[in-house]
Amino acid sequence: MNKSSDKHLYEQVADRIQELIKQKTLQIGDRLPSVRKLREQLSVSVSTVTEAYRLLEDRGLITVRPQSGYYVKAKIVSQEPNPSAPPQQASIIDTSIVSRVYANIEQPEIIKLGAAISSPELLPIATLNRIMGQVIRTYSEISHSYHSPRGCAVLRHEVAKRLMDAGCAIAPERIIITNGTTEAVHLALQAVTKPGDTVAIESPCYYGLLQILEALHLKALELPTDPREGISLEHLEAALKSSHISACAVVSNFSNPLGSCMSDRRKQDLVELVTKYNIPLIEDDIYGDLSFAGNRPKAIKAFDTEGMVLHCCSVSKTISPGLRVGWLVAEKNFVQVKKLKMVTNMMTSIVPQLTVAHFFANGGYERHLRKLRRIYQSQMEKTRLAICKYFPPQTRVTRPQGGQVLWLELPQNFDVMQFYESALEYRISIAPGIIFSPSQSYRNCMRINCGLLWSEESERALQILGALAQQQLANKILVT
Repeated sequence: MNKSSDKHLYEQVADRIQELIKQKTLQIGDRLPSVRKLREQLSVSVSTVTEAYRLLEDRGLITVRPQSGYYVKAKIVSQEPNPSAPPQQASIIDTSIVSRVYANIEQPEIIKLGAAISSPELLPIATLNRIMGQVIRTYSEISHSYHSPRGCAVLRHEVAKRLMDAGCAIAPERIIITNGTTEAVHLALQAVTKPGDTVAIESPCYYGLLQILEALHLKALELPTDPREGISLEHLEAALKSSHISACAVVSNFSNPLGSCMSDRRKQDLVELVTKYNIPLIEDDIYGDLSFAGNRPKAIKAFDTEGMVLHCCSVSKTISPGLRVGWLVAEKNFVQVKKLKMVTNMMTSIVPQLTVAHFFANGGYERHLRKLRRIYQSQMEKTRLAICKYFPPQTRVTRPQGGQVLWLELPQNFDVMQFYESALEYRISIAPGIIFSPSQSYRNCMRINCGLLWSEESERALQILGALAQQQLANKILVT
């Protein structure tokens, strides 16, 4: 550092780091040295380094992640998608196209940008395998026995403790262990509806919910949804007044596919609204633990005082989709849900339950989450940067503050199914927008997965997708 310079020392430190970023010595997502380490390297004070990092934040070059440090930030200038405007009428559901899309995703050579999955390297597989081995040795007979449909007591106790982080005070006796969130949502909907009923949903919404609604012979009423704030409460109340709605189903935190996260105020308003009209609310909170801010957002259930909310969650997006361990919190409908669980599959396998319970209890889950959140945030920043770099300039991209997916909106004349087929020729999968709507809207939209470990292959795949999108739009202009 040049102490005789006209510039303050903190400005010189900031300029030096900015130059390293410009030269790509420090790249997007790279972690900067800690304040203490940089102080030692440059022989300056802690306050000088702190001011330098604050200046770099103001310049938009770095970002701070709670309990993690400072990271090089992607310069992203894309616009976000507009709030959705679906046809507000109840639809009979046909999800046959989902099966076709997933048949292609299952091929081993496909780059899976279309499925909301994680790279195995990001999951604590070795630790879980070790715990599972201990469980089988310690509980050799119990592992092969029938157990309560509610699930084992030790896991329900650990889940109840974890729900405190989501703002919920739940007795373990009100928790039922399920085979993932999918079964939890299925049981919840089955308990509060009958065939032919209408369920109010976000739009776009997770296609897995549409599959459940179809299997239960239910109709869906799509409601406008904001990429940041979630489902429109104004449109929901209008629907509750004018239509016969039997239930409402939402993904509360970092929804799939929009990544929206309702504010506490709107969560409370939503609970008050469904309570006023005596409508059960099914909450899927599977992404709640994946907040980039570090602090887990509250669940909608946290604001429920009348037992109107059936809370569904699992570890499928955080530690293991294969263990199939989820849970359902039910109060008013507990007896009915327990009965349905018993006649559906009797119980969830005890070995995965005990494995997850031990992982929760020994602190491994929190340590894993801190790492996973940092990686997902970095991968999402890199993915958004690549989309802004390679896709048409008219492309709109969501800006989630958690989760693992991005939603892209292209010009209205874009044909996502034509794009989907073209991408498959390069062995790349995307999730076309039409599978997230019972009315098969969003034909100019797609969902991209950010859960795969970032690599040159990932960026190359996005570069190819961007070129295909550019080519399709250029051809449409020429035809016109």
